[in-house]
Amino acid sequence: MSRSEPQTIERGAIFVQDNPFLPKALCLESKTGYGGWARVANQVHGGQLETMLNAAGWTSFYLAGSIQTTVFGFDRRKMASEALKRLIVNMSVDRCNCLEIDDVTTHSWLGLPYLRLMSHARQIQEKKVTR
Repeated sequence: MSRSEPQTIERGAIFVQDNPFLPKALCLESKTGYGGWARVANQVHGGQLETMLNAAGWTSFYLAGSIQTTVFGFDRRKMASEALKRLIVNMSVDRCNCLEIDDVTTHSWLGLPYLRLMSHARQIQEKKVTR
């Protein structure tokens, strides 16, 4: 696991609340700077995440409704990092432990650049065994 923040935040990136009880198959990149959240390693997308979790006896629920935030600034990396931190605060309030980035767009308003980050929540949990 690298201890530095990801260089870029792009569409399809998945972030998980780091937890010692997560399945070992879920490799995480970094914890630094995101309040106990880390990016899933190897550019895993939603379908691959589902496959990995199912193989480990876990599941992931896709929660409807998108969550978005907008950050103004001149440094794209700093804007993306701040936007991600804001999304993570929303995830914590909603008690979700995973988010997937749906879209990252940059625009400008009256010459001031801004970045809009859109995502949706997921919930990762161990499958319940019924007998």
